[in-house]
Amino acid sequence: MALKKGEQFALFELETSESATRSDEVPEPDQPSLFDVDDTACLETDSGAAERPRTDDSVSPPDERSSEVEPEPTQASELDATEPVALPPAGESADGHAVIVTAAGTYTPSGHTLTGPVDSIEKLDKLIRWATLTPLGAPAQIWIVGIEACEMLGWIIDPGSEDDVDDMEILRTRAAEELTAILHATLTPMLTAGWELRGEPGHVVHLSRTTGNFTSMVDIFIEPYVWTYWNKDFGWGNRVGDMGILGSPTAGTYLPDDDLPAAQELGRRLAWCAQHLGVLPGPTPARTGAAIVDKIKRDRTRSGKGIVVTVGGPVPPLDGEPRGDLEPAVGWTRVPDLEELSDATQLVSIDQRAAYLASAGMLEFGYGKPRHLRGENALDAARQSKTPFGLWRVTLPPGDMLALPPALPLPHPHMLADQPVQTWITTVSLDALQTSIADGGIGAELDDLDIAEAWVYPEHGRALDKWAKILREARKVAIDTGDTAMKRFIGACYKGYIGRMVNPDMWTAKQMQHHHQPLWRAAIIAHCRWRGRRVAMRIARETGRWPLRTVTDSWVYPLPPGIDIADESDALGKMTLEKSAPLTENITAMLTDARDTHEINLALKAAFTDEDEGNI
Repeated sequence: MALKKGEQFALFELETSESATRSDEVPEPDQPSLFDVDDTACLETDSGAAERPRTDDSVSPPDERSSEVEPEPTQASELDATEPVALPPAGESADGHAVIVTAAGTYTPSGHTLTGPVDSIEKLDKLIRWATLTPLGAPAQIWIVGIEACEMLGWIIDPGSEDDVDDMEILRTRAAEELTAILHATLTPMLTAGWELRGEPGHVVHLSRTTGNFTSMVDIFIEPYVWTYWNKDFGWGNRVGDMGILGSPTAGTYLPDDDLPAAQELGRRLAWCAQHLGVLPGPTPARTGAAIVDKIKRDRTRSGKGIVVTVGGPVPPLDGEPRGDLEPAVGWTRVPDLEELSDATQLVSIDQRAAYLASAGMLEFGYGKPRHLRGENALDAARQSKTPFGLWRVTLPPGDMLALPPALPLPHPHMLADQPVQTWITTVSLDALQTSIADGGIGAELDDLDIAEAWVYPEHGRALDKWAKILREARKVAIDTGDTAMKRFIGACYKGYIGRMVNPDMWTAKQMQHHHQPLWRAAIIAHCRWRGRRVAMRIARETGRWPLRTVTDSWVYPLPPGIDIADESDALGKMTLEKSAPLTENITAMLTDARDTHEINLALKAAFTDEDEGNI
């Protein structure tokens, strides 16, 4: 049935024949089949995917966005949106891949009206079959927006009030259990019609339907119940943190309260992801990052060009494996000398702009089956003109034996001041330790490090270069357009994905196991840590100033007027001003009276907290 633009139709009043709704039947020329894909992957489609029927009616954007836009706490100089920003309208990039359902009706992400309300599971099934959505780096998506739309489908839970519990985690767990139970009870018509659940249903219901050699997949996202899902990407600590593409209530980037403005803003974000990332957003930012990697992998497999990593890279069996991270992020504070504070008037925090993303794009990573080398063989491998990617068991000398600046942390977190330490490090750290002290290393010779054994990888290359380029360019678009929500989402995507590389439980499905790359993550952390130390040495040479604290990729300095320690370049990885605070008499007294690093941390926290509250 062909529809002309502007023609109204009532989907749920149609007597749709079986041949018109089942994806295994040959469709009519103007009715594409429901994203037939094999069951090993969700392949993206060409940009010319079938157009959805639509009318001229669309969801009217609100006069202004109802969620206040605030700059991200870090890197505020890049995106300082003190007033609501007029963002561009949603494009059509996600049309044909996702549908938004509200109590008032259903819409394309670009805002065009499709049908009336979906007030039964049978109608939801009919909508999915009729819409013939295609995947885009992730399965096709149905977004249920607003609690009234949930009520129409019978998806109502009553876990109680947060006033009745001491810990919100109790309420969240109870709500998640109730949601799963109600979904099991109400989805029977769809299961009877041939759909199958992939995993337990929750705030996302993963459905698939196999006919012959084809498997159709669709994910139903239930927006009002996203808070029932706990994940480090979302954050949880008696409050809801960042919830992926939906934004963060605490940062003012969550969807507007009213359903239609919320649908309009969600549609804009879905279209933004489709256009700038080439994929639909995943259930979490980490999954979105993985979807981009997989899209690149499929493109390279088809073209035969570029690095294609198909297997995971778990940590090899190590003798004397360190506790915790192979390459920990640095966390360090010192008590300042009184002279350092005598002419200081401000505390300045700088950090690396998108540090992990910068390192991910420039580093070469190893893959394939590693070789285990011992003794001279390990040392010979390290002597190659280009050190192979891998892990090296070295002996770090005592810090006190080296001419290291006392006002900086030791060059490696495993190093001790008073005794040697035998430990495992990545190739990034091995190379960094051999650089001069002025460049952030210790000027070590390979013989000084007493390499005992190594695991080295046969293949290596910039496996994440295109991934980082896509995210870098998308991030720039968000900054240039003042789009705080999408800038935060991009940050969550690359941080979440790199953070989850270490956890095999995130990637248990066979087609997802290549995302388990703990050594890649360790190399990225080591690279950011060394780069920050190199910058600190340069700042000390140029200004004579030393940091009081460093956490991951940020550094806090007490500075006099007229000294700017941020980099002029806007390239990723360069130091940018994070925040500053006046060095008041009260804070100065706290710093000078501090007896240990704990009290220094309290003073720095008080300084920046007071400044943040003054800017509200």
